[in-house]
Amino acid sequence: MGDLPPGMLVLERGWLSANGILFATDDGPAALVDSGYCSHAAQTLALVHSALDGRPLALLANTHLHSDHCGGNAALQQHYPALRTLVPPGDAQAVRDWDEHALSYAATGQACPRFHYDGVLPPGGKIALGGRPWQIHAAPGHDPHAVLLFEPCSRVLVSGDALWQTGFGVVFPELEGEHAFAEVAATLDLIESLSPAIVVPGHGPVFTDVAPAMATARRRLDAFVHDPVRHATHAAKVLLKFKLLEWQRQELAALLAWAGAVPYLRLLQERYFGHAGFEDWVLGVLDELARAGAARVEAGVVVDAG
Repeated sequence: MGDLPPGMLVLERGWLSANGILFATDDGPAALVDSGYCSHAAQTLALVHSALDGRPLALLANTHLHSDHCGGNAALQQHYPALRTLVPPGDAQAVRDWDEHALSYAATGQACPRFHYDGVLPPGGKIALGGRPWQIHAAPGHDPHAVLLFEPCSRVLVSGDALWQTGFGVVFPELEGEHAFAEVAATLDLIESLSPAIVVPGHGPVFTDVAPAMATARRRLDAFVHDPVRHATHAAKVLLKFKLLEWQRQELAALLAWAGAVPYLRLLQERYFGHAGFEDWVLGVLDELARAGAARVEAGVVVDAG
């Protein structure tokens, strides 16, 4: 099993917050890749402060701008006024204008406090992290503007949500009618060509069994390509489960009201499940989560579980 480069620390988080990757060496500024969800911002600050032992955080980079990867940006920028923040170039204008529709926060019904950026992560370029040059690669599919980072000497890949040990993130552009499954396949091809020895995913533990993870991801992709309704159902469960992770418990009536105001859920129901009424469909998705042990409904209250 290979080792992470010296000074590279993975802050493995729960599924509400993406993993944070911290770089703290004497060869360069302290840097963090991805900052978690906003409801965990205080925890993010505490983890970074403890790991850096009072040293200032100088650089923050985001693999993509879904709320679970950048929700802590604003808190970090406030705590470290000199912090320099880098985002994928495709998201730069939306951040500048703070377009919550383009940034997906309005569409998913999720929260992300406004933050600013100072520069971009250009695919084909490099970024110095922990005193080493990391390659920046475009990784569209899950998010059209996502990037991944690769260090060729240690063969460590920071994959964001392009590859987990158990698959990859929801392919959100597909929900909007774009043909993004092909982009997922191309990103998996790219990862295979890089031949990483260690993968630091956006969610879940660091892993070295890359070939089985790739095979799992390709099987999952094939299943979604052949059955888009399966992907749509998966997306609906992910959106509801994410909100339950944030709330922990919520009145069923309030959850249904929230769901009715979430554009992605409305879009999914209309495009793939139009034969059912919206609330009945949401209740069906909740029932699937309950059968999987991911939620419970108790006396009109929905409780996160699992």
